[in-house]
Amino acid sequence: MDKTSLLDRLRVDGDERLLLSRVLDRQRQARNHGAPISTDFLSPREQALTLELLRLSGTPEDTYLFTGGVGDAERRVLCFLPDWMERDALPPELLPVRALRAAWRDGETLSHRDILGGLMGLGIVRAKTGDIYVGSNSADVLVLDSVREFLLQNWDSAGRVRLRVSELDPDAVTIPPRPVQELRDTVSSVRLDAVISAGFRIPRGKAAELVNAGRVQVNWLDCAKPDRILKPGDCVTARGFGRFILSRVGEPTRKGRFPVFITRFL
Repeated sequence: MDKTSLLDRLRVDGDERLLLSRVLDRQRQARNHGAPISTDFLSPREQALTLELLRLSGTPEDTYLFTGGVGDAERRVLCFLPDWMERDALPPELLPVRALRAAWRDGETLSHRDILGGLMGLGIVRAKTGDIYVGSNSADVLVLDSVREFLLQNWDSAGRVRLRVSELDPDAVTIPPRPVQELRDTVSSVRLDAVISAGFRIPRGKAAELVNAGRVQVNWLDCAKPDRILKPGDCVTARGFGRFILSRVGEPTRKGRFPVFITRFL
């Protein structure tokens, strides 16, 4: 299937179509040049679209890998491997992700938005940065190797707060716990609208309206089917409400209802 046909199958346009076109170009370059070639950082939705693109194109899973620098990173780069290289044999230094720590004085406070704003103020676009983990007096930031040296030399502030920026091993990145709410409920079925109702504590009719209005994604891809059956591990996002993961589904009760265990991100 040619590039145009592949992109048409995914029914995307605008920036997303351009992004996926570039992904295919990187794949071709890795094959032609005989060396690993990576994309910029991809959001979870962009990763999901990319995986669907690779599936449609028949790309073998052992010819590429995703990495965000740390194990549970949300934003990750896609690295294509040449035919002669195995994933397990890829030297770490050939991966394009580096880690920086921006520290500030005790008593000062910075947020994720402040850190991102400081980077944007230097002309660093979001695609060049991965996850940002903010602590009490420092932030660990995953970045592409192509901007690492520039940031080490030029990134010295976020707003009015002075920064001390240094490089660190990705294994030393500090990942603060993410606040979540663990929910348990029972539903008549594990349909999307029923689980949304339980996860966001809204009437089932309202949940169905959200799905029909195109405001819901399952595993980062748009879903307009209220009757879609979910499985454990599925991630559901609803614009204006947030995100949760269906962690577990229990055995049906005697009344035929299903216990569901949901992790909602706060």
